[in-house]
Amino acid sequence: MSRSLFPFLFLAFVVFGEWYGFQAVRTLVQHAEPATRRLVTALYWVLTVVIWGLGIWAMNSRREHASYKAYFGGLLLAMIAAKLVVVIPLLLEDVTRLGRWAFQLMSPPTQSTGGRTISRSEFLSKAALVAGAVPFVSLLWGMVKGGTDYTVKRVVLRFPNLPVAFDGFKLLQISDLHTGSFQSKEPLQRAVDLINKQGADLVFMTGDLVNNFAHEVEEHIDTLAGIKSQLPIYSILGNHDYADYVNWDELGGREAKAANLVRIKQNHAKIGWQLLLDEARVIERGGEKISILGVQNWGARGFAQYGNLAKTHAAADPTAPFKILLSHDPSHWDGQVQQYPDIDLTLSGHTHGMQFGVNLPWMKWSPVQYVYRQWAGLYQRGQQYLYVNTGLGFIGYPGRVGFLPEITVFELRRA
Repeated sequence: MSRSLFPFLFLAFVVFGEWYGFQAVRTLVQHAEPATRRLVTALYWVLTVVIWGLGIWAMNSRREHASYKAYFGGLLLAMIAAKLVVVIPLLLEDVTRLGRWAFQLMSPPTQSTGGRTISRSEFLSKAALVAGAVPFVSLLWGMVKGGTDYTVKRVVLRFPNLPVAFDGFKLLQISDLHTGSFQSKEPLQRAVDLINKQGADLVFMTGDLVNNFAHEVEEHIDTLAGIKSQLPIYSILGNHDYADYVNWDELGGREAKAANLVRIKQNHAKIGWQLLLDEARVIERGGEKISILGVQNWGARGFAQYGNLAKTHAAADPTAPFKILLSHDPSHWDGQVQQYPDIDLTLSGHTHGMQFGVNLPWMKWSPVQYVYRQWAGLYQRGQQYLYVNTGLGFIGYPGRVGFLPEITVFELRRA
């Protein structure tokens, strides 16, 4: 399909959705006084136009508005999601009415009964509006509360080759901070306080410190430097840290982009983190060792592949019987990591759980699962494990529903 058709198809979708949304509201108040119907109609269209206007402005405005423009975009997303849900039952009802009309054309007329009863159209309009309110309210709640409602997940992992000295060793993972999305220091300070309460032996940050620009994290350096650890805190780069999604031709070209990446690496050091760039380190305890491997971003589905896993693996201490790999994008696990069976545990992020979905003990669903085979939580293949952290921050939609910001605590046990 030609790309030139997309604007027209999108416009048709908008008109279609808005018309059905209005029909549902109009049916709801059809028995009200004329003045009430006029007021509801005016409010519907005014709010619709205002939300569309703010959302379009947010998506096309200059980046200096980024601190709050995402919320206007999120409001537009909530309205679109609500109206999409409204459209489905009403469209089905119209199809049914069309079939009933065609049937009546071929049937003899019947005498109508008296008395006012709720019509099928009215019932479905009310049901559609109630259903549409669910995503609307959920997405609004996600912006007001869910985006910084930090949760701690605890995972116990057992390995037969884990050195005895590391039995009970506690790891902590954070990922996808996207510090450019925060409007104040307070949320991250709460996250740091919660991290420190876990008493982890070793802390990892698995990529996407910023949205694009190095300066986004700089007001948060002191806050993040407050993460406590007796051992070094290791970090890696994520796809956003390379700022590949910026038009650098307007900002100084390749030199400016390279300088931005250098500054991001320097900011890792200022926080006190050891950034691993296709490198490996050794952790010793009780005379025994484990290896920590950190690879640059390696992604599938069009994402850049900067990482060199062969180089990273070769840098690991051959005398360490247990290896942990930090790799931002979980598609790397299928893409390359499986070729190295001595990598026992891979820690990733990247997907965010799409910041929206159903996350219950007995059911997990998110649209991102149709793109990534491994997208949230723990996966095992043979003796190898992958854990996908759904992230501490947010980007695009400024909130979270279902998949709340996550701090993961792992307890390593010897099987």
